[in-house]
Amino acid sequence: MANSSQRTPATNAGAVEHFDAIVIGAGISGLYQLIRLRELGLTARVYEAGGGVGGTWYWNRYPGARFDSESYTYGYSFSEELLQEWDWKEHFSGQPENERYVNYVADKFDLRRDIQFNANVVSAAYEETGNYWEIRLDDGARARARFLITAVGILSAQNIPPFEGIESFKGESFHTSRWPKEPVGLAGKRVGVIGTGATAVQLITEIAKEVGHLTVFQRTPNYCAPLRNGPIDPETQARIKASYPEIFKRTRETSAGFIHDFDPRSVFDVTPEERQARFEELWAQPGFGKWLGNFRDIMSNKEANELFAEFVRNKIRERVNDPVVAEKLVPRDHRFGTKRVPLESGYYEQFNRPNVLLVDLRESPIERITPLGVKTSDAEHQLDVIIYATGFDAVTGPLTRIDIRGEGGRSLKDKWADGPRTYLGIQSAGFPNLLTLVGPHNGATFCNMPRCIEQNVEWVTDCLRYMREKGFERIAASEQAEEAWTGHVNELAAGTLLSETASWFFGANIEGKKRAILMYLGGAKAFRAKCDEVAARDYEGFVLE
Repeated sequence: MANSSQRTPATNAGAVEHFDAIVIGAGISGLYQLIRLRELGLTARVYEAGGGVGGTWYWNRYPGARFDSESYTYGYSFSEELLQEWDWKEHFSGQPENERYVNYVADKFDLRRDIQFNANVVSAAYEETGNYWEIRLDDGARARARFLITAVGILSAQNIPPFEGIESFKGESFHTSRWPKEPVGLAGKRVGVIGTGATAVQLITEIAKEVGHLTVFQRTPNYCAPLRNGPIDPETQARIKASYPEIFKRTRETSAGFIHDFDPRSVFDVTPEERQARFEELWAQPGFGKWLGNFRDIMSNKEANELFAEFVRNKIRERVNDPVVAEKLVPRDHRFGTKRVPLESGYYEQFNRPNVLLVDLRESPIERITPLGVKTSDAEHQLDVIIYATGFDAVTGPLTRIDIRGEGGRSLKDKWADGPRTYLGIQSAGFPNLLTLVGPHNGATFCNMPRCIEQNVEWVTDCLRYMREKGFERIAASEQAEEAWTGHVNELAAGTLLSETASWFFGANIEGKKRAILMYLGGAKAFRAKCDEVAARDYEGFVLE
């Protein structure tokens, strides 16, 4: 990895730098947007809070962190040369390789010269008279640009619940998304992990074998499904590289940008024996096929969902030796797939280890963090290390934690207090020239991320090109278009089983956050078609001036 501290553009806290476009975030979306802005001939600066590129793959370096998208469907598709140069080592690549990949991209396209690292944007204000955005960093430095493009990701604002006594703990503690760069020595230590979501499932599987004792504090059991990862041999590598056109054609046609798509049949179109055989077939496959390649009514019909949910529960029971522990790991408070499905590689077997204890927080909730560990209602668990695998203030959190103010000084956080309001998830009325990549209500929020990121970036780039060709300098979503799109997004959510479940898809994991759908659930293909239609009609629903 390049020494980013030597490649960071210099700033003068007293001067205000000027660009055509400012991008916040140097992850997968920010890097690609920079490439496209350069192609337009625009001056651009990317501000990145971290010390290197990669976004998710820079920050999330905890043991076990890896793709749950097939590696060859995750990488950028825009460069044939890049596709042929890069060899993925595993079908589901791990964080170290993923970070190397993003750095390789940054170096190949010479992106660092337009990125300022360790640059945390704390505010952004729209200046109506001059029609520009001014951003301010936490060190007081400022910059201005006609266009402000956010590329902050949907899972970047960490969430640690406000446990009483959290500052009193005398051991080491950190959130999984802020795992130290230097090695963390866990061998022989008493470690507690709070949370059992997708991150925790990966982490627990890796560290259980090295720690002295592991206490897992489970808030909600999940329907975890086998990842079935493995190395990519040279023959498979060659076949993948020859098949990229077909792979990316497939991901453009599926509902979520993966190679998996729903079976057109209903659960009830087949006999019980055929259904069981199909469930077993799906279970044996790698990746998200169990979720996104299942019968079409799994996510809309309660009875259909329950058939597969019980199938998964039985798979859990088969793998956990202690039937009491097994039942604690069996989900009963939500339906299969209505929360993000964690993919695992031996997670349940860790609870057969003598050094692993499962604490069910529904039975004995956490009362406080103490200097020595975690106090639940029935015991104090003494620990050397506490790891918070407690998730994120998802989708809107990364935006509302920046003080973003549009026309009339109106705060985006205040506007979204009762839930996000957007047009296409790309703009919010009253915030001209602010374009949100992978924003709330955007098709990229429930998608194989890079596939939908590329669509977002290319749409924004085409829009900026159109504006330049037509002589426009200002684009703003109309109130009417925003109202219609927000209503459409809510209506789609209401038609799925997801709406019954308290999940981060609705912001339900954040205390005090208004419950509202944060994602677009109409599918990536439908979202792309809508965006194309809007563009073909001269950006219908946007006011261009």
